[in-house]
Amino acid sequence: MTPDTPTYEVRLARDDRDLRASQRLRYKVFVEELGGSGPMVDHAARLERDEFDAVYDHLILIDPAREAEGGLDYVVGAYRLLSSDRAATCGGFYCAGEYDLSPLIDSGRRLLELGRSCVDRKLRGGSAMFLLWNGLADYVLDHGMEILFGVASFHGTDVEALKMPLSWLHEHHLAPPDMRPRALPAAFQPMDLVPPAELDRVQAMAQMPNLIKAYLRLGGYVGEGAFVDRAFNTTDVLLLMDTKAMSDKHLAFYTRRHETRGEGPA
Repeated sequence: MTPDTPTYEVRLARDDRDLRASQRLRYKVFVEELGGSGPMVDHAARLERDEFDAVYDHLILIDPAREAEGGLDYVVGAYRLLSSDRAATCGGFYCAGEYDLSPLIDSGRRLLELGRSCVDRKLRGGSAMFLLWNGLADYVLDHGMEILFGVASFHGTDVEALKMPLSWLHEHHLAPPDMRPRALPAAFQPMDLVPPAELDRVQAMAQMPNLIKAYLRLGGYVGEGAFVDRAFNTTDVLLLMDTKAMSDKHLAFYTRRHETRGEGPA
């Protein structure tokens, strides 16, 4: 690592400035890059926000040098987190607006919803997401979370163009029936759009977002049906992981603590 390599830190947002800095990064990714919007998006201040922000924990990856300079551009990675304990007292999960979460809620197990995952464009492909996952692993272990879930998105709303990866997910990664959320009837988009015999793994993986592929490598599943989110210009699938069902290999990868944790790309 060279002397001018940035050093990053992972922490939970601790004040309004941290939250707004996270919302600034989300604006860059979800609004400026992906063309999303929403009723509470503040275009003048360049903040992507909604009514759920106040009750969620916000896990952020920060550049301390930028933070010291002032402004809001110091958050370079973010996750939004809500436990089932808190959801029960604040009106429920964000995903409940897209999926019937009854199989997860009725399980009685400790749930953690993950959302608004994003990394600064300049840091993608490096260690930024890995550092966030280290912080997330700490949170999961510290709070005894058992099932992690959240919507993950394909860019765009043309389902025909996405039929291969959606069909691959439906055929090969569908969650077990007893823990399988289903897209709400009013917006249910079938995912079994290509006959199994015609599925092309190479094409499916080429179109699969990196975040979804990462969860699949950890043993993740998807719910039934997709949700076309026209406001955000995305096609969403619900991803979930049962931490107790992870293989030893997957669990070791997900929970290990590295000596290099907190450092930026070498």
